[in-house]
Amino acid sequence: MTNPLIICCAITGSLPTKANNPAVPISVAEQVESMHEAFEAGATICHAHVRNADETPSSDPDKFAALKEGLEKHCPGLIIQFSTGGRSGAGQERGASLSLRPDMASLSVGSNNFPTRVYENPPDLVDWLASEMVTYDIKPEVEAFDLSHILQAVKMHSDGRIKDTPYIQFVMGVKNAMPADKHVFDYYVETVNRLLPGAPWCAAGIGAQQAVLNEWSIAAGGHARTGLEDNVRLDRDTLAASNAALVKRTVEIAQKHSRPIATPAQARALLGLRAA
Repeated sequence: MTNPLIICCAITGSLPTKANNPAVPISVAEQVESMHEAFEAGATICHAHVRNADETPSSDPDKFAALKEGLEKHCPGLIIQFSTGGRSGAGQERGASLSLRPDMASLSVGSNNFPTRVYENPPDLVDWLASEMVTYDIKPEVEAFDLSHILQAVKMHSDGRIKDTPYIQFVMGVKNAMPADKHVFDYYVETVNRLLPGAPWCAAGIGAQQAVLNEWSIAAGGHARTGLEDNVRLDRDTLAASNAALVKRTVEIAQKHSRPIATPAQARALLGLRAA
């Protein structure tokens, strides 16, 4: 395969702390430095959360603004993707930073179980988040935790709630949600190709499943997500030294499958994004 691979790096998330791995970046300065290393290693999307000083998750627009400014300065052309996930806030608070016009934002279009709670994405909130993304010319990355989420994204695209061709991400390995099952993964790919011909897609695996999903996705022609948000280890006994270390592992998998790494300009073109 010769189609360039887009690597997304989820640098921080809402859950991992420095007690889990000292390399988890918490402050904006740490996040910018960590993403700069990952960018130089080959990542072209930054999936961004922000934290408070005590490491708890935040949805503070000022923190997102400072992070966006730092990333644009130090990582020219990087695709900046804000999280609108439910661990960082409630209701419309989750989309409070969309007016900052990041290139992309995550969009969960349905609910599912998480390890200790229900990840609630009620239809009215999903529709509001999607409408904000249309208003501010933000491309959603649809986070599909279940097959129904792919089908819902197709429906939202057909009726105009999702503008342009959707970018679908399969999330597998979350406890109590969809496990990393190769037959299910293959059916996800088939479903996207059947209902959204030509639509780009990627995959994210949680914990030890990160490398597994990287391998499956790269081999099947999709794109890949890595980073300390989803996995703080290189293997059972070794903590990842940085986000860049996880990106480098993904690059090595890509080389095995003869997939070139997308430049920022190529990634933007593949996703139909405006120029940097």
